[in-house]
Amino acid sequence: MDKAICLVSGGMDSAVTLAIALRDFEVHAMHVMYGQRTQERELQSFRDLVEYYGIEQTLIISMDYIQRIGASSLTDREIEVPMRVGDKGIIPNTYVPFRNAQILSAGVAWAEAVGASKVFIGAVEEDSSGYPDCRESFFKAFNDAVSKGTRPDTKIEIVTPVIHLSKTQIVKKGLELKVPFELTWSCYKNIDKACGECESCQLRLNAFRGAGIEDPISYELK
Repeated sequence: MDKAICLVSGGMDSAVTLAIALRDFEVHAMHVMYGQRTQERELQSFRDLVEYYGIEQTLIISMDYIQRIGASSLTDREIEVPMRVGDKGIIPNTYVPFRNAQILSAGVAWAEAVGASKVFIGAVEEDSSGYPDCRESFFKAFNDAVSKGTRPDTKIEIVTPVIHLSKTQIVKKGLELKVPFELTWSCYKNIDKACGECESCQLRLNAFRGAGIEDPISYELK
């Protein structure tokens, strides 16, 4: 099988993306720690997922400088995490400046090193938080940069298989692929029991409600 890198945050979108990639590729799984509030819990989800799927080639990278850059409630504990879904068209303070470009750069570098032809990322544009680095136009531009910035014989493509799915559609796709959602983590605030109030928790809970099933993880509030 051809090789592919899959960026696995530990959330449900990346878990479904991982399951999709595994259908056609020998997957190398990458996880990035950047000083986010729930870093420890997300790392545990990553480890649980790669163990569940029996993925042998893994890479865990620290980008703690992203925390030092700051300007996001995910990395700066003095900025309060919003406790509701944000208004459409307004980018919430949970946006981490240009995070996906930095993570993708590491993914592409690993892909070039091991001879992988794809880099999978579970970005969602249509039913998410409006982050600018989750837009299809961004990934198209990044693919152009990859083409220009790698060796002439290197062919690497950024793949975003869930980018146009709603969160509910992602849950349904995960159920179809038998994704172990109980191993995933989405909360922006807590590492033990999901808060149920932050934007990410609310989007996740609404997605499971839309799919007509119970979310298998525990919440403080629902």
